[in-house]
Amino acid sequence: MKLNEIRDNEGARRRSKRVGRGIGSGKGKTAGRGVKGQKARTGVALNGFEGGQLPLYRRLPKRGFVNPFRKEYAVLNLGTLEAALADGRLSAEGTITEEALRQAGVVRAAKRFAGVRLLAKGEITRAVTIAVSGASAAAVAAIEAAGGKVELPAAPAGG
Repeated sequence: MKLNEIRDNEGARRRSKRVGRGIGSGKGKTAGRGVKGQKARTGVALNGFEGGQLPLYRRLPKRGFVNPFRKEYAVLNLGTLEAALADGRLSAEGTITEEALRQAGVVRAAKRFAGVRLLAKGEITRAVTIAVSGASAAAVAAIEAAGGKVELPAAPAGG
């Protein structure tokens, strides 16, 4: 076999229907678009348009408030942390930082995340010191019960 003999498998590529090529083709004249009207013209995209009737997305009630400045955190469960320590991806010596968690692949390093939040799903048996952006009260209690410590950033002085 030579490079010039390589071909696609039979039926791998389906030829597109050629429209507007005479009445004998069955798709001639109006090319399957019907007669006149907006959709017979080129460049028409009518997503959500319901023929002048009020569209569904405008009929349904809008409720609540969506904060555009909401902070999203990467989630770290205690069970995941314990597994990473057991695998040797993380060391229990010293302070475990968010950067160390990202480099070990324990949490996702996406730009949209404002930091790492520690949650209490799972068990932890080792005494570790971990510095994260946030933690649930149950997670802090579990780490302290195992003899560890959770370092959180200082709350902003506010009024």
